[in-house]
Amino acid sequence: MAKKRAFFIPRPGLFFSASSSSSSSSSFSSALAISITGNSPPTMSPPTEISGAARNLSDQVSTSVNLSVSPSAARPSPLSSFDARTARQTSVSRPKLLKPFATKDIKVLLLENVNITGRSMLSEQGYQVEFLKSSLPEDQLIEKIRDVHVIGIRSKTKLTERVLKEAHNLLVIGCFCIGTNQVDLQYAANNGIAVFNSPFSNSRSVAELMIAEIITLARQLGDRSLEMHNGTWNKLSNKCWEVRGKVLGIIGYGHIGSQLSVLAEAMGMTVIYYDVVNLMAMGTARQVPTMQQLLNTADFVTLHVPELPETKNMFSTQQFEQMKDGSYLLNASRGSVVDIPALIHAMRTEKIAGAALDVYPSEPRGNGDYFNKDLAPWASDLRSLKNIILTPHIGGSTEEAQSAIGIEVGQALIRYVNEGTTLGAVNMPEVTLRSLTIDEPNHARVIFIHNNVPGVLRKVNEILGDHNVDKQMTDSRGDVAYLMADVSNVDSENIKDLYDQLEGLSCMCT
Repeated sequence: MAKKRAFFIPRPGLFFSASSSSSSSSSFSSALAISITGNSPPTMSPPTEISGAARNLSDQVSTSVNLSVSPSAARPSPLSSFDARTARQTSVSRPKLLKPFATKDIKVLLLENVNITGRSMLSEQGYQVEFLKSSLPEDQLIEKIRDVHVIGIRSKTKLTERVLKEAHNLLVIGCFCIGTNQVDLQYAANNGIAVFNSPFSNSRSVAELMIAEIITLARQLGDRSLEMHNGTWNKLSNKCWEVRGKVLGIIGYGHIGSQLSVLAEAMGMTVIYYDVVNLMAMGTARQVPTMQQLLNTADFVTLHVPELPETKNMFSTQQFEQMKDGSYLLNASRGSVVDIPALIHAMRTEKIAGAALDVYPSEPRGNGDYFNKDLAPWASDLRSLKNIILTPHIGGSTEEAQSAIGIEVGQALIRYVNEGTTLGAVNMPEVTLRSLTIDEPNHARVIFIHNNVPGVLRKVNEILGDHNVDKQMTDSRGDVAYLMADVSNVDSENIKDLYDQLEGLSCMCT
């Protein structure tokens, strides 16, 4: 049963409403937003500019702990005297800072200790932000999500179809991490709920962890440290190696794999990589045609692939047999990628000399929970192995990465809620229009999400035809189509009629 949702977002000082009803149609419903620009009432506080808020937060955090931030949060160079003079002369056409609704009515729920940078950005917009440090059991999550418009999560919270069916007002989901497999993306798209993530911001942190673990495995540092903690002095060099001159095989040459490639090459390693698509190499790295060729050659193998049906247990008994004797495996991608019993067997038979795992098929719900046989039958055997590094999913757990993730996802959420921009959405067509300017009063921005079927665009334009359509962009992704249009000659007196017509069309198009 598809959910019909529409929301009308007029200019500040009017009202905000969101409604939900059920339909027996098997196709998904349209979602509609209309935003009016114009002068805000005197009682409204001035809007906070999105990129400015990100820069301010970035400056504060970077100054306090010397952080590097993601490219999306890069600070612009100061204006030259010529640029400044030009900016003053053309200020009448500068972008209008859109905040086209009473922001105090936007409810945001942030779970799993989302970083302060993201929380602050959303709060500065005037949204109602509720923050919890942990994930919630499904029944509690359902109660919490019923009236929120924005939810921010990390990897532990599962937004299943059952949960999303109860999210009557939900507009957008922010995954403050790389992965989105914890969200039912198709159900969200079919109900007009955009999903954003952070594909770039923690890649450096994960790559650096891989470098640290490669050296730790090569020198057996984990075992030597544990022995010293237990009071045993065990100085040896047997089967301890330099990494210079060794071959690193990278499976999955995306954001993380390519950064790891550069770091490893700087240490004197030879880098080869395998990916399902042809990708340009960084430095002197070389792509190989098959994963078997990589496994036959590499001294260290690292995995950087998404969680997909095709990647479940993609590294099992056959792949371990293809690896060089005495080589090493490192996985910081997804826990389902490696067959853990097969890994345990390869370690016990000394087929491989060591391994490092940061992710697991089953993981505890939170800090302080036990990683033992009650969680998974293989946990105790895994912990008993020599020269194996086990870390609790901390690949992106650095101050720099979490700060950058907060900025990247927070900025995407604000742009979607305030402007309807879907750039970076993982389940929607990517659509944006240039910003409205302060010399464009009485303009409306219309967002219409609908089934990708013939005839909808014509019907929408018939409704908008009484006004001047200044800009329009539409795109589709599978069964979902997304239309954004800016129309002029619209004021608060006739906007409700325009909304009612489009809302009626949404019922016919689903």
